[in-house]
Amino acid sequence: MKSLALALLIAAPLLAQPFKLSREQMIRYTEKNPYERFADGRPKVPDALLERVKSMSVEEAWGILRSKGYPNQHVEGFHVLHAGQKLVGRAMTAKYLPFREDLDGAVIAEAKAAGKAPGSTQRVVDELQLHDVPVVDIMGAGEGHNFGGDNMHAAIYGVTHTGAVVDGTIRDVEGTYDLPLQIYYREANPAAVGGVTVVGINVPVEIGGAIVMPGDVVLGDRTGLIFIPPHLVEEILEYAEATQLKDEWRKEKFLTGQYKASDLYGSTAKPEAVKEMDEYVKRKLAQRKQP
Repeated sequence: MKSLALALLIAAPLLAQPFKLSREQMIRYTEKNPYERFADGRPKVPDALLERVKSMSVEEAWGILRSKGYPNQHVEGFHVLHAGQKLVGRAMTAKYLPFREDLDGAVIAEAKAAGKAPGSTQRVVDELQLHDVPVVDIMGAGEGHNFGGDNMHAAIYGVTHTGAVVDGTIRDVEGTYDLPLQIYYREANPAAVGGVTVVGINVPVEIGGAIVMPGDVVLGDRTGLIFIPPHLVEEILEYAEATQLKDEWRKEKFLTGQYKASDLYGSTAKPEAVKEMDEYVKRKLAQRKQP
């Protein structure tokens, strides 16, 4: 994945700051997207679908993604700013590399010439849109591998109303904790950003083995993070909503003692119980579709 990302970065044109895909490249690399796009070509999954994703779990997306040939979409092992708070939005990606003087100087010069912020974090934050989630590959935990403190995190929330995924560190956690955004991050560290250069914005990135494309739907819960390609969002939602209704029905039957586990699972499942459950799911889904 890293060699692919570097190849894309090298091939992509310089657009007055870090490397980006052109609109034509973005459309080509995300050609299965069925929805509208931002001006730069990034997929724009509708807000109504993002709202429905908030009711999903990582587990409900994981199985379908693997069955569709997407085994590298899940990652775990992150700290979270607010336990139990979900994170949902459209991925806006950023790629960092270790500092190299000539590369960093060229990136900063391009930014200044275009009237852009010279600071790497500011350049990323300035690209954000409502309901975006910055997904930042800053090479994991390490001193200087920082993506913002409380002020920058407030700026992120003010634009996106979501949060961030940081494969690196954050600082000022005491000040950030009272903010409403959710952040998945590797470690907290008091050091500000240093020794790194942002080299790509809205390019493919790798986050702990998961592959993230610009415009993927980000879902974070207690299990971890999963990144859903736009063209699979609706199929996964339909599966998830049916699964939730089945679980709702099963739990009610178990809690009231009407059925045992063997009545509803495996080769011993009672046909009449399964039929009752399926009818419940069908009825509930039909009710949801009514205006």
